Amino acid sequence: MEKTVKTTCPYCGVGCGVIATVTDTGAVSVKGDPDHPSNYGRLCSKGAALAETIDLDGRLLHPQIDGRRAGWDEALDRVAEKFAEAIAEHGPDSVAFYVSGQLLTEDYYVANKLMKGFIGSANIDTNSRLCMSSSVAGHRRAFGSDTVPGTYEDLELADLVILTGSNLAWCHPVLYQRLAAAKASRPGMNVVLIDPRRTMTADLADLHLALRPDTDVALFVGLFAHLVANNAVDQNYVAAHTAGFAETFAAASNMSFAEVLEQTGLPAMQLREFYRLFTTTDKVVTCYSQGVNQSSSGTDKVNAILNCHLATGRIGRPGMGPLSLTGQPNAMGGREVGGLANMLAAHMALESADDRDRVQRFWQSPAIADRPGLKAVDLFQAVAEGRIKALWIMATNPVVSMPDADAVEAALKACPFVVVSDILMDTDTTRHADVLLPSLGWGEKDGTVTNSERRISRQRNVLDAPGEARADWWQLAEVARRMGFKDAFAYGAPVQIFQEHAALSAFENAGERDFDIGACSDIDRQTYDALSPFQWPRPAGSTPAEQRFFADGSFYHADGKARFIAIEPVACDRTDTAYPFTLNTGRIRDHWHTMTRTGKSPRLSAHIAEPFAELHPRDAMELGVGNAGLLEIESPRGTVIVRALITERQARGSIFVPMHWNDQFSAKARVDVLVPPIVDRISGQPASKNVAVAARRFKAAHYGFAVSRAKPKGLDAGYWALAKAEGGWRVELAFDQPVEDWSAWCQHTFAVPDSVEPLGYIDRQTGDLRLAFFDGPHLLAALFLAREPVAVARNWAIAQLTAEHANLRKRFALVAGRPGADKPDPGATVCACFAVGVNQIVASVRGGCHSVEAVGKHLNAGTNCGSCRAEIKGIIDGCLAAAAE
Repeated sequence: MEKTVKTTCPYCGVGCGVIATVTDTGAVSVKGDPDHPSNYGRLCSKGAALAETIDLDGRLLHPQIDGRRAGWDEALDRVAEKFAEAIAEHGPDSVAFYVSGQLLTEDYYVANKLMKGFIGSANIDTNSRLCMSSSVAGHRRAFGSDTVPGTYEDLELADLVILTGSNLAWCHPVLYQRLAAAKASRPGMNVVLIDPRRTMTADLADLHLALRPDTDVALFVGLFAHLVANNAVDQNYVAAHTAGFAETFAAASNMSFAEVLEQTGLPAMQLREFYRLFTTTDKVVTCYSQGVNQSSSGTDKVNAILNCHLATGRIGRPGMGPLSLTGQPNAMGGREVGGLANMLAAHMALESADDRDRVQRFWQSPAIADRPGLKAVDLFQAVAEGRIKALWIMATNPVVSMPDADAVEAALKACPFVVVSDILMDTDTTRHADVLLPSLGWGEKDGTVTNSERRISRQRNVLDAPGEARADWWQLAEVARRMGFKDAFAYGAPVQIFQEHAALSAFENAGERDFDIGACSDIDRQTYDALSPFQWPRPAGSTPAEQRFFADGSFYHADGKARFIAIEPVACDRTDTAYPFTLNTGRIRDHWHTMTRTGKSPRLSAHIAEPFAELHPRDAMELGVGNAGLLEIESPRGTVIVRALITERQARGSIFVPMHWNDQFSAKARVDVLVPPIVDRISGQPASKNVAVAARRFKAAHYGFAVSRAKPKGLDAGYWALAKAEGGWRVELAFDQPVEDWSAWCQHTFAVPDSVEPLGYIDRQTGDLRLAFFDGPHLLAALFLAREPVAVARNWAIAQLTAEHANLRKRFALVAGRPGADKPDPGATVCACFAVGVNQIVASVRGGCHSVEAVGKHLNAGTNCGSCRAEIKGIIDGCLAAAAE
């Protein structure tokens, strides 16, 4: 019987609604939920490919202890015993949890309750520390609470949208689509992008401010001074609803226009235009994301932005205000339950004795943490120093995602006891676990998440739990019971946890705290199962309603007023003669975090299949690196090897490398090994956007490309990057030393039977080699080698894994590495949804399709999730510019 369920996407903080359908045969399909107010049916490429990431290949299906299969009772007993032993011998601060924005709110709540209320330590932190903790700190300084004032609708109502430190087109694609649609319907809307890189988002912008890395504080402090100088301050609002204006102006008055120009490196005309737009436009929304948060001055950046909105009173009203865009699907839910080491549940303050007493009385707990715990970077340093004796990691992969990643890995190796709850057997982190616990994945979980606009949505299970996998909240509750806290953790279903979470939010609140969903405190199972998305607050007795905060000028400091924060910019250039480049890390369009899910989807790897470094053409020329060459990037912490992507979108002296690749998919591409453990002094968020590095050409004896039905194993090349493909696998290769017997290498690496003879050739003069192995009409594997980056039609070669090769002529055509005239090469994939390549789009443009809509009508490209529309526009513009020359 077919089953259809409304649920929520598990990727970014947009929180899109998804409709998942399971047929009688077990096939799963997904589409956007047209009724969900976050996306109204839209999905990005990752969300559209969700059904391709839920297979059981590589799943952790049973508990393991020291690498052997174990039962749940034995595994949970071991976890409880080891944590209890460490606490008894070394105290509560000798244990820690490191959790994730991938957890549901119910999981997060139980973890926070166990650690802070029953173990009695605040040593619970989250990978959300890496993405939005500077926003939390900035909100709390300015507003007295971690409150996001506005809504997504404000993007569509604004007359000026500022995107700072946000590649919206790739990192929050559905919001990008909503903004693009709004701008198309109201061409008078202005969009300003503030980013050192010319990202795909720049193609929507009327003005792109390519400022120097980490100079956002100077830009917005200068804006504040400009607002005062041009009488653009709302004096009545400032007097009635704020404090600290005079001190903030005194600090800002030290920042002259000339100094802003000098620090940011911006042209004077662009800076004047930006300041003019902000000054003269009433409806202004400023969106900020990791480019603001992931900085040693991230909290000051946030407050510099908030200062400008407070000074003009542009906050909490339709079409105006600051909007923090969170990176993960439930980073906000984690904030609601106090998932950070310096927070309490229900937006209460760990530093407040009254709040601590209130939470302890509500939980009826034997203890309550009375001081902040270790933030993420400090937590892993404490593990390395032996101060943490037992560590439980849930739903995250810190050996890839944490700064100073090699040091994090060394810390886990040395830790006396490590527990990892995950859905996959093999990750860079699970290999260091003493106990592995199998968790539920998307499609199996049941609970709630909260998106960037405070909207709580249900994530419902559409699939049965595989093997012995269990919910994270259940694992935590079972360990809590074994540690002697049975009555407080007697949960039988997530609805009971949500009830308690809601009741705590309303407990002794009376409107004094922003987070209040007391209306859900007596929710029953049936209502919980049918719960529609709603925005908080939703106090008892109220009905769901769209709401903005601070429209009435009432804030959450004791006097009810917001705070201006006096800020002075600090020097931010970390480069020197030994490390002359600035490295910036971040996301790409079709992959997510450390690829444990998106790496399963062939179409999500079709757009960009290997790790790369964006660098400017002149920098590439000086380094002696050609197009598609390999680049070795080094910092004092480590080295990575990635493909060179030479582009004028990148500023001179800067390098961008994505953060997704890991040891499962590439030889040496964990970019966070390069990032030092430098953090914001207030938020503790690491600075991942401004890293001093050196770069040089990686000298290869041979470059290679291969396709294989079997997953390659034992790749012993100086560089390799593996990706799932239709019918098998693709792998990019580079060898620093020649291999003596390439045929034997292929047979070992691609699991080709010894009885299969290769078809191919070698040109000893050029160094070119081609080998293909067939089992009857089916291709098993093919290897293409050259002394320069291999010129093979990749997508065509991959397609041969599922093609029939019944005659020798077709097999020799494959060995040549080029499609015939009747099978034109589509080129590198641009549209993942419909597998449309760049060559097809170029041909379409040359045939008269001169708009994104026309290309979409001709090829379907960009008509589904829309994530590729900016790239299609860039290709069209490039073709038309070339034709005009």
